[in-house]
Amino acid sequence: MPLDKLRVFGNPNIGVYIFTNNKVALVPKGVTPQVREKVANTLGVEVIEAQVAGTPLLGVFVAGNDNAILLPSIARDEEVSELIELGLKVVVIDTKYTALGNVVLSNSKAAVLYEGFSNDEVSKIVDALGVSKYVKRRFGDIVTVGSAAVVTDKGAVVHPDLSDEDIKFISEFFDVVADVGTVNFGVAFIKTGLVANNYGALVGERTTGPEIMRITKALGVG
Repeated sequence: MPLDKLRVFGNPNIGVYIFTNNKVALVPKGVTPQVREKVANTLGVEVIEAQVAGTPLLGVFVAGNDNAILLPSIARDEEVSELIELGLKVVVIDTKYTALGNVVLSNSKAAVLYEGFSNDEVSKIVDALGVSKYVKRRFGDIVTVGSAAVVTDKGAVVHPDLSDEDIKFISEFFDVVADVGTVNFGVAFIKTGLVANNYGALVGERTTGPEIMRITKALGVG
């Protein structure tokens, strides 16, 4: 299970541009063939070019797991249709919290959701993800739970300011080993520079050797 460094449009904040599960990776339209190839080889999935609301910020706007890809209602009809026509299960979530990638943290077993979601929104998200358990909560002062961690079915890397209690919760709730880490030479919001699934992980090109070692151990990759 490999780990590799990457930049997208010259930017090491690869997590804002890429969404992946264990079946596909969504990358922005117009990325280089080298980016597509590295994503495919490292994550072991089909690579699809897409956009949301006319932007390349797929990691910000998209959430999901192997059961469904969640898009916010600001996604254009043709953007949704393109993905559905490729055989993907896409569920549009009508919410004012459009940065779904920052407010939904999930793997195939469980989901942690932003506290502000309504019961109707939670119901639609949980039904789409098909997870057996879910909870609305924050991690300390961090309400954007999706930005504070990257979780797969094998491990989790979390923001270094999370308490021991929060780390223990993530480990037990998602049934993985969780550990703190940073990316891109000390960036604490781990999702900005890390894209991972069960098969591999990509980090922003400014990520250091010691940071990579922690990520590799936590996710069981490399």
